[in-house]
Amino acid sequence: MAAGLYILATPIGNARDISLRALEVLKNCDVIAAEDTRVTSKLLSIHGISKPLIAYNDHNAPQMRPKILARLAQGELMALVSDAGTPLVSDPGYKLVREAIAAGANIVALPGPSAVLAGLTLSGLPSDRFLFAGFLPSRTGERKTALEELKGIGATLIFFESAQRLWESLAAMAEVLGDRPAAMTRELTKLHEEVRRGNLRELAAHYEKTGAPRGEVTLLVGPPLEATPDIARIDAALKAALVFMPVKAAADLIAGLTEAPRKQIYARALELKDGD
Repeated sequence: MAAGLYILATPIGNARDISLRALEVLKNCDVIAAEDTRVTSKLLSIHGISKPLIAYNDHNAPQMRPKILARLAQGELMALVSDAGTPLVSDPGYKLVREAIAAGANIVALPGPSAVLAGLTLSGLPSDRFLFAGFLPSRTGERKTALEELKGIGATLIFFESAQRLWESLAAMAEVLGDRPAAMTRELTKLHEEVRRGNLRELAAHYEKTGAPRGEVTLLVGPPLEATPDIARIDAALKAALVFMPVKAAADLIAGLTEAPRKQIYARALELKDGD
């Protein structure tokens, strides 16, 4: 194997979800940079692997990056792993990869488990467009501000959340985003995996009553709901406009005011004109 930094995804729960390629790299690397060496040691033990481990996490990253870059420059093969899932997804590693690229190091990605994609496939929500928004702020005002920024995005939104803040976050989402379809997933791939689907208000009410669940939570929220045109209001506006302007002009005017599809408004204007 070529020397370099191997960004290696590890299981998010079930130890058997590790890939054959990942096992090969772990067996042949010179050293493993782990978010928590104790967690990674358990995974290595399960698969019968013994390799030197160094810690690389949010607390020691500034001090460790130069040391890691020096080892890469010396031609070592290093695996970068997080506690679970794909490194750099709400885990340390982005700055290391950026500096390793700048230094000309070989970077290799070994794709694999991710709670983001596992949750998306289980949610039943649209998967053609999605945005991973990470963790919401813990403070109420900052959380609402963050949700306001995401409100108009036409995609399924994916969040990591603390189980203890689950009810508060669901209630804030219902207030700011509207009562969208959503899914709460927790303990993915583990023995007590759970997926609960429903609208945001339903889910908020459930967890307000039952209390915080246990385990790792991934929240998924559907894209903005399409507004249903107010037919009665549109008809009234068209009738008023058709008194003093032709069908095409009336349809253009009302479509612009209501943001309803012009084709639909024009067809309705014709019906009202013919009815007269």
